[in-house]
Amino acid sequence: MNKHSFPSLAALGNQLALAGIVGMLSYAFIDQFYFGELPCPLCLMQRMGFVIIGFALVLNIRCGAHSAHYGWGIIGGLVGMMVSLRQVLLHVLPGDKGFGKTFLELHFYTWAYVGYVGLLAGLAILLMLPNRDVRSRSVFANLLVIVFILLVFANLASTLLECGVGPCADDPVKYDGLIWLRSRFGF
Repeated sequence: MNKHSFPSLAALGNQLALAGIVGMLSYAFIDQFYFGELPCPLCLMQRMGFVIIGFALVLNIRCGAHSAHYGWGIIGGLVGMMVSLRQVLLHVLPGDKGFGKTFLELHFYTWAYVGYVGLLAGLAILLMLPNRDVRSRSVFANLLVIVFILLVFANLASTLLECGVGPCADDPVKYDGLIWLRSRFGF
């Protein structure tokens, strides 16, 4: 590909899907740190599903499209979709206000379900495209990959600070791991 050519439709699709995941994970972080909304264990598992899809897309962008990469993305999407659907069904009873705040009158776990459905449909479409040369070293692709990897490490760090090395609280209100570190090491 010369420097003036445009990426293939498959390359653009992989990059846009990764941009969507970066956007979702970024908004979850904004909600967590700016609004003080700690993610529950099911929310953390939903983030993990997005991370698995994101890594599959990064592999496509960096190493070239492969059915195994799409397969991992689909598995991550199906697991995340089941977790988000479980959380939706936990709060479907009349009068149940749900867990956490809402965005456009829907809870984040409902948005996660919608996101998983869209990403799974997108992965299926990307699998059917004839030109699957998706490797890209463009500034946009490089920036997406770097931001995604930073978000993964930030999610790992925040989860360790929230939960420590044990199970997370069902309804988290404080960073238990941070409290444990302070008591253990005095900082």
